[in-house]
Amino acid sequence: MKPFWDIQPEEFDQRALELFRWQAQRCKPYAEWLELMEVTPDEVTTIEQIPFVPVELFKSQCFYSADTPPTKIFTSSNTGGTTPSKHYMADLAIYEEAFVRGFEKFYGSVSDWSFYGLLPSYLERDGSSLIYMVDGLIRRGRGGGFYLYDHDKLLCDMAEDKGPKVLIGVTYALLDLAERRPDLRGTIVMETGGMKGKRKELSKAELHSVLCEAFNIDVVHSEYGMAELTSQAYSCGGGIFRTPDWMKVLVRDTADPTDVRRIGRGGINIIDLASRDSIAFIATGDVGTIAADGAFSIDGRISHSDIRGCNLLVQ
Repeated sequence: MKPFWDIQPEEFDQRALELFRWQAQRCKPYAEWLELMEVTPDEVTTIEQIPFVPVELFKSQCFYSADTPPTKIFTSSNTGGTTPSKHYMADLAIYEEAFVRGFEKFYGSVSDWSFYGLLPSYLERDGSSLIYMVDGLIRRGRGGGFYLYDHDKLLCDMAEDKGPKVLIGVTYALLDLAERRPDLRGTIVMETGGMKGKRKELSKAELHSVLCEAFNIDVVHSEYGMAELTSQAYSCGGGIFRTPDWMKVLVRDTADPTDVRRIGRGGINIIDLASRDSIAFIATGDVGTIAADGAFSIDGRISHSDIRGCNLLVQ
């Protein structure tokens, strides 16, 4: 197969169908899921017909399509004591390629930026793909680092850094920092979602309003990702997300998961061609709206889904 990033928009559907049939042969739990859904892979001719794996199944099943043993297992947050999902990674170089190329599609060369991570709940556990990503961006960028709870050092280091910089933080930690009302003009503030039970939930609009006022900035950026995915989508403001070329978001009818569309409102399905060695077709617990140009927003969570800190603020 060609590298996931080597793709033209008109090729996406065909590449996705090829990967679907390949994973249907190589991933035993997925093959069993297709059988339960009474789907014959060769009869699937559009991406809307592909069965998407409910994200909850990553808690109990090993969705893995590679021949070699995994080199890394990423795990989701287990907020509230829930069982974490597991993402078995065959080659970390693929993940690194995805997060570097994904960031650079929207923000330019990683080497031009410094990255400051305010991600305490992720640092305090093992297996976070977000920590691995931010650490990789720091190492490839101009500088930066992780700051557990030391806001004084964070603000001091950022003030001394006169170049382009990104502050990427979990929601409750950014709100803690906002109480100090630091002037962060010239900094991209990027939230990854997640209250982790630390604070009252806010809508995305409320959160961004609070952060913009406290930090003296015009917009708040967002990263949309989860442990079960290899790639990320980004919002450069207004809660409107866009995907890299190898990733596509669809919507499903929440009452009929086989009714999948390219635009409109419904449960969020994701095709991530970078997830070649795990599974590329995921039905998330998020509800969202997709515009005609493929941009999307997250509106909330499906009520029966497990609550997890994966970049969603219930509205």
